[in-house]
Amino acid sequence: MKSIIVFLVVTAIAFTFGIFAGWDSVKVGSYSAFFVCVVIAMVVNWLVFLPSAAAKSDKFYDTTGAITYLTVTAFACWAAYNAFGSLDTRSIVIAAMVAIWCIRLGSFLFIRIHAMGGTDSRFEKIKVNPARFLVAWTLQGLWVTLTASAALVAITSSERAPIDLFFWLGAAVWVIGITFEAIADAQKSAFKKDPANKGKFIDVGLWKWSRHPNYFGEITLWTGILIMAIPVLSGWSWLVVISPIFVTLLLTKVSGVNLQNKQAKERWGDDPEYQKYRKNTPALIPMPPSA
Repeated sequence: MKSIIVFLVVTAIAFTFGIFAGWDSVKVGSYSAFFVCVVIAMVVNWLVFLPSAAAKSDKFYDTTGAITYLTVTAFACWAAYNAFGSLDTRSIVIAAMVAIWCIRLGSFLFIRIHAMGGTDSRFEKIKVNPARFLVAWTLQGLWVTLTASAALVAITSSERAPIDLFFWLGAAVWVIGITFEAIADAQKSAFKKDPANKGKFIDVGLWKWSRHPNYFGEITLWTGILIMAIPVLSGWSWLVVISPIFVTLLLTKVSGVNLQNKQAKERWGDDPEYQKYRKNTPALIPMPPSA
């Protein structure tokens, strides 16, 4: 019963957010395009949940997340094109940014999950419980909704704005973010593949400047997209400022940093070198090593 209540609450939050944040989006029938994007995000995850629950498998969880981002972004572009007869530069660039990020990260996660045998330890206990597993898929729909909200609202906004300082500043911030994330992921993958590093913690490359440079990059790139969206935000659509805030809270308070810190302490908590690394290296924002 608890899982069903959580499912209903999460769904209500997603749809309510879609109604208000999309108040200035172009219309698709009687509904705002942004609201329809939210519905699509939820439905895609519910549909994939069905065979996944039957098979008690989380194999396609991350892949479905990537597909959801691409689907709602494509729909937002279609809705804007249908309303205006064309897409403006801001919409095209933002859509491309989401697609580039999604394809890169989605491919990385797909390769990683298959390297681990096609399963993720996070789902070991919940994938055998259909109600709890449904909550996980519903939360992924909400995750896509909140994270991509600034991008989707910017693309579907009924107002257009010329290319300005916000566009270029946001684009620069996004480039910094995607670069950090991609390089950090590549460095960690290379580190893990080296047999000489088996059982060791990574403290080289960007990981020497931050204990979680990939998360810094993730937060930064969504901040960049929000900055690019600012000129077309008004009224309730300002709710999309939650995009980078949500990503930050998710990666620092819910999973991400907290989860990895716990795992790291279990593995290397008594290692003097790891203790020194934790003391001298920022958790998130990259800084030159202090020692």
